[in-house]
Amino acid sequence: MTTLLHIDSSPMGEASISRRLTHEFVQQWRQANVDGEILYRDLARTEIPVIDAAWSAANFTPKAMRTPQQGDLLALSNALTAELHQADEYVIGVPMHNWGPSSSFKLWVDHIVRQEETVASTAMGPRGTLGGKRATFMIAAGGRYDAGAASANFVEPWLRTLFGYLGLEEMRFVTADAVVGVLNGSVKREVFLAPYVEQVRLAALADKAVSL
Repeated sequence: MTTLLHIDSSPMGEASISRRLTHEFVQQWRQANVDGEILYRDLARTEIPVIDAAWSAANFTPKAMRTPQQGDLLALSNALTAELHQADEYVIGVPMHNWGPSSSFKLWVDHIVRQEETVASTAMGPRGTLGGKRATFMIAAGGRYDAGAASANFVEPWLRTLFGYLGLEEMRFVTADAVVGVLNGSVKREVFLAPYVEQVRLAALADKAVSL
């Protein structure tokens, strides 16, 4: 059975563009994987603590030597990394806030980049443990980041670097930019979404063709 990990991180609820696109992806994925399982994690509704000295000390203490208190500090992180290992594929919604990811997404990242959990030590140096999985990222940005301003889109290269470090080689991106037009009412939401929804559907059709 194939498992999809569906992650949303926008605080905008039903108004979120990235959430709309991840949910479209999930609908298409269900049709292609009728026996599949979906794990869902809403980072905006998950209370994720800021990393502090006590958490860091617990993380770098060998498992066999951790105190019960240290185990408690790492419990959420363990659950988050377990979801990544359980899933075969990820769809992740990432809104761009001030040229970076949302605060909840960054906190999630801080909890899932873990030595011996998502990064293993080898004779050749650190090696990500999430190889063989695929991630599809739905990025929503207020400004426009096409040809003239592509260099200001720091989110996509950051995600490529981060998940490449964790072992992923197959990553796909749908970037819905100029969302400010929807927010200020100058562009109708469904009109704005239409080409991006089509991108998601085309990706799903390609997946179906590969699986046949």
